[in-house]
Amino acid sequence: MKLSDFKYNLPKTSIAKHPANPRDKAKMMVLNRASGEIKENKFSDIVDYLQKGDVIAVNETKVMQARLFGKKERTNAKIEVFVLRELNKEENIWDVIVDPARKVRIGNRIYFNDKLWCEVIDNTTSRGRTVRFNDDAGNIFEAIEKIGHTPLPPYIKRDAVASDKEDYQTVFAQIDGSVAAPTAGLHFTPALVKKIEKAGVKIVPVILHIGLGTFRPVEVEDLTKHRMDSEFFEIPEETSRVINKALEDKKNIFVVGTSTCRALESSVTADGFAKPSFGWTDKFIFPPYDFKVTKKLITNFHQPESTLLMLAAAFADYDFIMKAYKKALKDGYRFLSYGDSMLIL
Repeated sequence: MKLSDFKYNLPKTSIAKHPANPRDKAKMMVLNRASGEIKENKFSDIVDYLQKGDVIAVNETKVMQARLFGKKERTNAKIEVFVLRELNKEENIWDVIVDPARKVRIGNRIYFNDKLWCEVIDNTTSRGRTVRFNDDAGNIFEAIEKIGHTPLPPYIKRDAVASDKEDYQTVFAQIDGSVAAPTAGLHFTPALVKKIEKAGVKIVPVILHIGLGTFRPVEVEDLTKHRMDSEFFEIPEETSRVINKALEDKKNIFVVGTSTCRALESSVTADGFAKPSFGWTDKFIFPPYDFKVTKKLITNFHQPESTLLMLAAAFADYDFIMKAYKKALKDGYRFLSYGDSMLIL
């Protein structure tokens, strides 16, 4: 398959700027791979597709309030610092992106308030920098949470508002580390989670901290030559145990989102079971691909030519997914992070 195979016209009017309210009332398009049937439901109807003993795997990463606004020492020039990931906890060293980059050089300090500042210690890319936060800043994640702003995706053409801090976070969010939400999980509500668990379905966590690579365009026509950014992931031992027991019992594993799918498919045994592990993954899933653990997939409607759309096409079948997208656009589905949902059976 080639990059141009995944091109389609996405009108700006189809891109959701705000989530459904309540979240689980978003539309859910159901694709049945066995019959080729396409149905329309509400996301709250997900319970109807679950059976006792099934497992739902979710990404419990938490979106950092990654956009920081500060001033450069001496000149007081306004600088935006977009934190990407922690490199060294003991030394408070982080990878960041700065804007405007031309004003930020090695040795410069950027002050955010009287308690938090950082010093640039290396250049990584044209806009990328490595910085060290001040030693007496305390917990950097907590400091960022207090003063940072929600890093809405670049295709949502509005400023973040107070409600986005909660809206752009799943109910499963526990571990700081992402700069983008695992958006398939945004449709769950606490009440829906209780209803699912009451039905005898187990919800298990994995971690994959989503980086800016999720928005980076694929720039090669030959997909075999594309390289994904590495992202940290973890499959807990208890999660793998529950999943493997369900697989042995011929139960379904519902995987919530492409990030959860990539984490699970990055750590499998030779005989197709989940393997507990942690580390970094740059796994790129595109057609054709033999999924080992993922039996059913919950996902959103993705950007043209995106790696997320390619993963969905690998799971559902390319022609089927493109047919579904065409129907979704015609029927007024809302696309991308705050948009509607798709369940692929």
